[in-house]
Amino acid sequence: MRRLTHAEFLAMRRFDALDGLRAIAAVIVVFFHYGGPQSKFLSGWIGVHTFFVLSGFLITTLMLREKDRTGRISLRNFYIRRIFRIVPLYYVGLLITMVAVYKSGYSWNVLMDHLPHFLGFMNEYHLAGDTPYLHTWTIGIEQKFYLVWPLALILVSLVSSKLRAPLAVVAIGLVLIRYNDTWKGMGIHYSVLLTGALLAIVLHHRRGFALLSPLTHPVVGVVVAAGFVVLHQHIPDLTAYFGDEQPTVFLYGVGVAILLPTLLGPGPGRWILSQRPLVFVGERSYGLYLLQASAVPVTATLAPWIPGQSPKFAAAACVVALFAADALHRRVETPMIEVGRRLIKWLDSRSAGTRPAVPAQKSGTGTEPHGEPALAGRSQ
Repeated sequence: MRRLTHAEFLAMRRFDALDGLRAIAAVIVVFFHYGGPQSKFLSGWIGVHTFFVLSGFLITTLMLREKDRTGRISLRNFYIRRIFRIVPLYYVGLLITMVAVYKSGYSWNVLMDHLPHFLGFMNEYHLAGDTPYLHTWTIGIEQKFYLVWPLALILVSLVSSKLRAPLAVVAIGLVLIRYNDTWKGMGIHYSVLLTGALLAIVLHHRRGFALLSPLTHPVVGVVVAAGFVVLHQHIPDLTAYFGDEQPTVFLYGVGVAILLPTLLGPGPGRWILSQRPLVFVGERSYGLYLLQASAVPVTATLAPWIPGQSPKFAAAACVVALFAADALHRRVETPMIEVGRRLIKWLDSRSAGTRPAVPAQKSGTGTEPHGEPALAGRSQ
């Protein structure tokens, strides 16, 4: 048994275990919403912060590897990837929700009142009431993070390519956002996203990776995973102790960030979460998250004998939403991602003649790691 090396990490082209982790997070979120009191022990509400850490980690890793490979971070290409990855499925999910609400006649007026905010990704500013599609507040937060963070990372890279500068920026951002009560208390969620970004920066640089490489040892990974399970089980106790959810959310985000390196190394955690059923769900977790509310009336119609707000109902709703998510994954999500890739390739080919080619860096990064943030679900 051995640790993962820095060269092996940079050469990784897929992060399958992170898809498995995303799958678990998405499922416990659904159980939080529809599993009733019997599912409270799962503390599913905090599962969305797993998505936040994953999002910060993955998009920052993608950008850092792009800079190593090409010598620069392309804002244009980044935003194109994000738009085609997030926006089409989001609006399809919103349309499905509108149809489902209209057919049922339930909360139609409430949905229409909030529709402008959903259309403009301002979801997180209206968290009151039983509003359909309300759970997508997390997408609004992620979209704003995607808008600002690449700009900040590029500006820092212009100042210094060393580890200290980006670490200082992330640390300052964590402090300022964590203790800022503006944005209706949404700052804590940005701090969790930045925690994932901080992890990516540390792991990308050789010196930083050396500090965290013990976490990639299989034995250490088992210990960390056990500790994380204990942390998750004591979420209610931590919230009661602090008298506020925000410190609990921050600590949980740190816990997820510590867990992630153990899932990259050759240990049992990586093996378990890389199993095909979990990866299958993880790859469709964005659609599963978006469609969970729309699956409720369908589930109630197909299985009227299952009592609502129960673990059985939540499990059935997961299955219904997963079927729909799989169809959208194949017919909308994957094709639109491919459209974005073709657009980037076309734009790059057009601009290739107007600027000198940048030689590829010999970093051994390979192609982009699998599992771009989707999610984000967060309550993705």
